[in-house]
Amino acid sequence: MKRKQFAVIGIGRFGLSVACSLASQGYEVLAVDHDLESIQRISEVVTHAVCVDTTDEEALKALGIRNFDVVVVAIGEDVQASVLTTLLLKEAGVGHIVAKAQNELHGKMLEKIGADRVIYPERDMGMRIAHSLVSTNVLEYIKLSPDIGIVEVAVPQEMVDKPLSESNLREGYGLNLVAIKRCDSISVSPKPEEVFRQGDILFVIGENEGIHRLEQLD
Repeated sequence: MKRKQFAVIGIGRFGLSVACSLASQGYEVLAVDHDLESIQRISEVVTHAVCVDTTDEEALKALGIRNFDVVVVAIGEDVQASVLTTLLLKEAGVGHIVAKAQNELHGKMLEKIGADRVIYPERDMGMRIAHSLVSTNVLEYIKLSPDIGIVEVAVPQEMVDKPLSESNLREGYGLNLVAIKRCDSISVSPKPEEVFRQGDILFVIGENEGIHRLEQLD
């Protein structure tokens, strides 16, 4: 089975992180930036690294960009370049475009011109940090929608040695348990009789109000 090929446009901190992470997993990655120094910094990590102005339609097409399965537009402060690059990628026939947005307005523009997914790394990271500061139990928080999230949380002390059926997660908090991480193993869709143990990590999904109340437990 052919592995996906990725292109990452904009090798700032975010783009660099995405490109290096994909490359470390063995994927073919094309890194693109108009800054030669940025390209030189990543050239030995990814499959290909090219210094190109992606607002130049002909230069973009010359990269064979439509042959990549996913193109990530990680351009930083230059909103105009971000929008124009996304538009040109759409017109070139790229199958899946993921674009980084600075704010809601920028995000709406990207969606309207054809980005398949818009991400807000600074905002989302801020939310994760805030959740970890509010509760020492919270290890990770991911926003799925304005009202719903998924949280990775250490099992509250009051649930230790109790089965899932007595945890009150669904009835009391409106949350669904997706998985339990115990040492190096993960149990997906645990059964009602599964007993929580000290040190368990729970992955739960539900409305933010219920997640917030779960975070308050010691």
